[in-house]
Amino acid sequence: MSVSVAVDEVTFRYPDGTQALTRVGLALAPGERVALIGQNGSGKSTLIRQLNGLLRPTMGRVLLDGRDIAKRHVAELAALVSLAFQNPDRQIFASTVAAEVGFGPRNIGRRGAELERAVADALDAVGLTGLERRHPYDLGFSTRKLLAVASVLAMEAPIVVLDEPTTGQDARGVARIEALVRALTAQGRTVIAATHDMRFVADTFGRVVVMRDGRIVLDGAPATVFGQSNWDALDSTHLEPPLAARIGARLGLGSTPTIQALLAALANRPR
Repeated sequence: MSVSVAVDEVTFRYPDGTQALTRVGLALAPGERVALIGQNGSGKSTLIRQLNGLLRPTMGRVLLDGRDIAKRHVAELAALVSLAFQNPDRQIFASTVAAEVGFGPRNIGRRGAELERAVADALDAVGLTGLERRHPYDLGFSTRKLLAVASVLAMEAPIVVLDEPTTGQDARGVARIEALVRALTAQGRTVIAATHDMRFVADTFGRVVVMRDGRIVLDGAPATVFGQSNWDALDSTHLEPPLAARIGARLGLGSTPTIQALLAALANRPR
């Protein structure tokens, strides 16, 4: 199932008066890999919580396949948009890994072999097969992060939202998340990640949306967003382009050079 997303002039104000989003417009086609970047307080987490109804616009609309979600229940939207929180401990509550991963799909009606398959596939995707009987809080933070991602995957929603998915992960864990994002979009599913990890963004995503003070200030391919002409705009959001983009600019290789191109250019530089 493929689902498009449209954020239509969304403004959101918290009860204390803080305006977190101002007239944000964003359209996502099915199967896109989209990274949301910006400093804390830029509106990333507020925006992604509009997509599954955890927060509702003060003004504007969120549409899934052209249908306004305003009057749709969060439980109904969970079958379409699955969100893994930045802090897994705000999401995990079950007494075993298997029960945690199975909770979401069970709540949307999956039973028996179908439920078992969804749980097994999700655990395999994040490398947690064999831990089904473990208590989640016997696992380390990075493993609990992967467990939270598995819980989202088991829902098999067409839109997967990941809030800071690489936090606490070592190189192997980041590589696993990267492969997972690519596999999901190869299936036609949309992946949206809010992250501070610029290398992860440059290596994994086809589109980068930069936020500042509740507004979108840049939106494009990594090669464009991280290009030297946008460095001042990135600096205004207190972000730096990935190291590869800075080296690539100095060597005339563009903002998303391959490792092979960087090594070749460095090897050929005059000594």
